[in-house]
Amino acid sequence: MRSLNSVLAIVQREFIVNFRNFSEILSIFLFFLLGIMIFVFSVGTDNEIFSKIGIGIIWTIILLSNNLSIRKFYQDDFNDNSLILLHMSGLSYEIIVLVKIITIWSLIQLPFLIIIPIASLLLNIDIFNLKMIVLSFLIGSPSITCIASIAGSMNLLNKKNFAIGSLIIMTLSIPVIIFSVSLVNASSKLINPQINILLGIMFFFLAITPWVSAACIKLSFHNK
Repeated sequence: MRSLNSVLAIVQREFIVNFRNFSEILSIFLFFLLGIMIFVFSVGTDNEIFSKIGIGIIWTIILLSNNLSIRKFYQDDFNDNSLILLHMSGLSYEIIVLVKIITIWSLIQLPFLIIIPIASLLLNIDIFNLKMIVLSFLIGSPSITCIASIAGSMNLLNKKNFAIGSLIIMTLSIPVIIFSVSLVNASSKLINPQINILLGIMFFFLAITPWVSAACIKLSFHNK
C-alpha cells in the first residue's frame, strides 16, 4: 500500500511539474505544426506528392519533436537530486523510470492525437490513411517515449554535446518509423503482420527501458 501511495505521489508530482512548465510542452506541439507548414509551403499544393510522402513527413516531424523532450525525463530531477529523494521514498529506480514513461507519454504523446488530424488535413491525407496513422502512432509512440527515456538517462552526465541524445533517438527509432509508415501503405493482408511487428517492438522497449534507464541513472549518480 505504501508503494502504491508513493507511485501515485510521483504521478501527481510529475503532472504538477509539467503543467507548471506547460510552455515547454506547447513548444513541442508548435514545432510539429510549424514543421508541417514548412513542408507544405516548400512542396506547394501538389496533392499527388503529399499522398506519397505525407505520411513520412508526419512521422519524421513527430520524431524530431520528441527530441525536444529528452531533457524533460531526468535531467532536472538529476541536477537537484530529486531522483534520489524519490528513490528514498521506497521505490526502485526501475519503477520511477516506468512512472516517468507513463506520465511523459500521457502529457506529450497523447495530445498528438489532436494535432495529427490537423496535419493530415494540411497534407491532404485521406480518412483511411489517417486512421492507419493514428493506429500506428498509438502503437509506435510508447516505443519512441521509451527510446527518449533511454537517451535522456544516457545523457545525464553529458554537459557539452546534447546532440548525442538526439542521435540515439533517431537511430533506435528507425524500426518504428519503417513499420509505422509501412502499415499505412500495406495491403489488407499485411496490416495484421505489420501491427504485430509494431506491438513486438513496443513490448520489447517497455521491457528493457526501465532496466536500462535505471542502470544509467545509478551509474550517473556514482560518477557525479
